This record gives sequence, C-alpha cells and structure tokens, in this order.
Amino acid sequence: MKVCRTALVALVALASAGASAVWAQDGKKAPNSPVGIGTNWSNTVTKEGPGGGLELDKKQMELVQKVTVYFRDLPDIKGNFVQTNADGKTQRGKIYFKRPGRFRFDYARPSRQVIVSDGTQMAIQDPDVNSDDRVELDQTPFRVLLRQDVDLVRDARILEVQEVDGMIVLALQDKSPDTVGRIKLYLSQKPTLELKQWITTDAQGLDTRLDLSDITKGEELDAALFKPQSIGLKRLQQ
Repeated sequence: MKVCRTALVALVALASAGASAVWAQDGKKAPNSPVGIGTNWSNTVTKEGPGGGLELDKKQMELVQKVTVYFRDLPDIKGNFVQTNADGKTQRGKIYFKRPGRFRFDYARPSRQVIVSDGTQMAIQDPDVNSDDRVELDQTPFRVLLRQDVDLVRDARILEVQEVDGMIVLALQDKSPDTVGRIKLYLSQKPTLELKQWITTDAQGLDTRLDLSDITKGEELDAALFKPQSIGLKRLQQ
C-alpha cells in the first residue's frame, strides 16, 4: 500500500484526523487517529494580527500565556480517552504524555491500533491491517504543544481565545507551513488548570474530538513506552 505525503499529513492533522477518511490510492480506510476539527470554529472573531491570527487584547494574551505555562510545565501524565470520529463513532483507550514530544494512544479492544511518538516521529501501527505508518512529529499540531520550549504566541496563530463557564477555550494553528490542521483546546480552571478536551480538524475539514478523564500526573513514565514496537508490521511506502 502506498500512501502519499499529503494523505499521511492529513491523517494526523490532529490533531491526528479524519478517522474515517478513505485513502484515495487504494480505496482502503486509513487507521483512526486522535487528531482533527474545522466546522465549529468561532465565526465571531474576524480581526487578525500581523501573523494572520487573532489580534490579542490584554486579557486574551494572559489566557494564552496561562495555557503556554501549563504545557511548558506539564509533567508525565496518563489517563483515559474517548475519541469521537467524524462519522460519530466512538473509541476508547489509554493515553500517555511525556515531554518533550512523546505520547502514546493505546486503543481498547477490539481495535489493536497504537499511535506513538518518540519525540521525532509519530507512528500509526495497526496489526489488524498489517500497517506501520510514520510521519515527522513536526508535521503534526502536537509540535507546538509538546516541544521543549513551548511558546504559543511565537509558534502558533491564535484563532480564538475566551473564557466560557470556567473553561479556557483556545483555538490555534501552527505557523509552520509544513504543519496541516488546527486544534481547539478546552481547559478547566478549577481546582487547577487541566486539559479536558481537544477538537481538531484536518485539511479536508473532518472533525475528531478527544475527551480526557482519570488523568494521573507525576508518575515517571518509562521512556520505552514511547518507542514504536517491532511487531512484524509492514512499513507503508511514502
């Protein structure tokens, strides 16, 4: 199976996305990916700054900086997720994060799919279809959130930022032209700032939502957890 670079980047554009999208070259479904939203972006914000994003006022800048510090200081975390795909179908699994740039999604049965980043590459591995697909982490929206020196004002176009019902809602897009997709973050503020949900969009406008729960912080996660496994999968040609 041959997958073009554009299709691969669209698959992971977060946000990792279009979980039900069809790979045009061979008619087979791509593995579901926890990255992607486009149709629910706020249409009320139209004034743009010089970088193409929202021109932030003082309060909005404070909110963006608050989220920047949250991700910059993020310790090792693990928890559960529920993923809602563009077709409305849901999947569950375990999620792990270790800065800089490392994460892992273990999907619950009957799926055996694993999405894992070692900080350089993201691998989408699915034994059920004998696939092991790779993309550079810098080509996914995770780059700006999980890099060593997180700076959202410097690295992202801020498309929306507001406080709603005790939540910070922040929509952004990587400034890098090599990174496809946008991501919208929802962080609760009480008792402490905590990421609860993200919604992402791919280049095709397909939406994927990820809800987090039972998050545990501070437990040192084994670095080996974030290395793609050699399980006899066939690497997809790019």
